[in-house]
Amino acid sequence: MKVAKQMKKNSGFTLIELLVVLVLISLLAGLVGPSLFNKVGSSKSKVAEAQIELLTSAINTYRLDNGDFPTTQQGLQALMTEPQDAPSWDGPYLSKDVPLDPWDKPYVYELKDNGQFALYTLGKDGQKGGEDENQDIGKF
Repeated sequence: MKVAKQMKKNSGFTLIELLVVLVLISLLAGLVGPSLFNKVGSSKSKVAEAQIELLTSAINTYRLDNGDFPTTQQGLQALMTEPQDAPSWDGPYLSKDVPLDPWDKPYVYELKDNGQFALYTLGKDGQKGGEDENQDIGKF
């Protein structure tokens, strides 16, 4: 009977043991957490690059059908809804709506004077220039 009582007393964790485990978990979270958050930023940049490639392909298909790229005023919406001055429009050129960039901002589309187009995102900060997540990504 004494052995059973003794085992009951020793069968749980002490407060010190629990505190040591909590400190170890906190240290691991402090070391691993920041590196995981850096991966989120680079993942968003890769998603933006992939979406720009997809949109570029759709814009080029639009050009094959209509002879010109969409104007700046028509923008990327010309890929989804037929513009008035596009008689050979054979869209929609995307299977879903025009996506926002990974930071929930619209992509910038501009028809340049040389007949080419620019398609890019301004990154997380939404301003020209920047580094890391704030870097502009796209075709300029």
